[in-house]
Amino acid sequence: MSEPQSEIQHFAKNWQQQLADAFNNIEDLCRYLRLAPDDLPVSVKATESFPLRVPLSFAACIEKGNPHDPLLRQVLPVNEELLAYPGFGNDPVGDLASATQNGVLHKYHGRVLLINTGSCAINCRYCFRRNFPYAELQLSKQKEDAAVQYIQADASISEVILSGGDPLLLSDARLTRLIQQLDNIEHLQRIRIHTRLPIVLPARITDELINTLKLSPKQIIIITHCNHANEISDRVITACNLLKNNGIALFNQAVLLKGVNDNSEVLCKLSEQLFNHGIIPYYLHLLDKATGTGHFEVSEAKAMELIQQVQAALPGYLVPKLVKEQAGAASKQYVF
Repeated sequence: MSEPQSEIQHFAKNWQQQLADAFNNIEDLCRYLRLAPDDLPVSVKATESFPLRVPLSFAACIEKGNPHDPLLRQVLPVNEELLAYPGFGNDPVGDLASATQNGVLHKYHGRVLLINTGSCAINCRYCFRRNFPYAELQLSKQKEDAAVQYIQADASISEVILSGGDPLLLSDARLTRLIQQLDNIEHLQRIRIHTRLPIVLPARITDELINTLKLSPKQIIIITHCNHANEISDRVITACNLLKNNGIALFNQAVLLKGVNDNSEVLCKLSEQLFNHGIIPYYLHLLDKATGTGHFEVSEAKAMELIQQVQAALPGYLVPKLVKEQAGAASKQYVF
């Protein structure tokens, strides 16, 4: 089926314009998806603390008229977000305890994480940083130099992780400046970029961005975030091919989510589709227990059962590591 003229016009815009056009209220999103809000467990109140934001490039992958679509479940604000679940809190992975005054999260040996921005192109309802104090800890231009100096002073740091929010929402000029500063640190070997944009806003993967990444003498690794094979549209494939064909290593982290991908056939298809397009299935995360996300939780026992089914069905290189993050631990914890 060909795209409506309005969508053709939308996708002709640059990535900043596409981002500005993202759905930001329940009624507009439901109208586009041919769904009636009154027939869904939607919650306007849930958007007061964590707004709805869905780019058209992601919404176009949702099956119209299907209230149970797994992609819709990831982005639709629902009443269950307002329920209190035991063991869920605002800092589920201990980010705040590892934050330095320089805007650096130094949690694990040999690598540090920079919160480059508090913004995302899409607001995933299971986000583990949905309650994060970005105003205090995101890397403003003023903090950037201090963060670089912190990394420069610690020769044990071999890898920097750009995170957020989504670091690819930085302008090309800002991203280029940061990468150039990191390039000058001799003991730094790798720059890792954790981003959902190649999946949810593939227009962000521009020639200008590719040039910025290609010019770095450091090894650049992009960790995408894709939870379901239906997220991999033709535009996503084009964006990932552009990265892959320019020497950028691509890995994927998924989150195991109830009602989204808690099915071995779905997980197998995800791994196969990722690999078919040059992305290595890397991690499958158990849900981080952030306030407002309890309805997505899959038990550890069920997760073990699922990953064993995936292992029985796929070659080992297509089986992601099942992991969980535990506050205060020296690394991610392998579940399987």
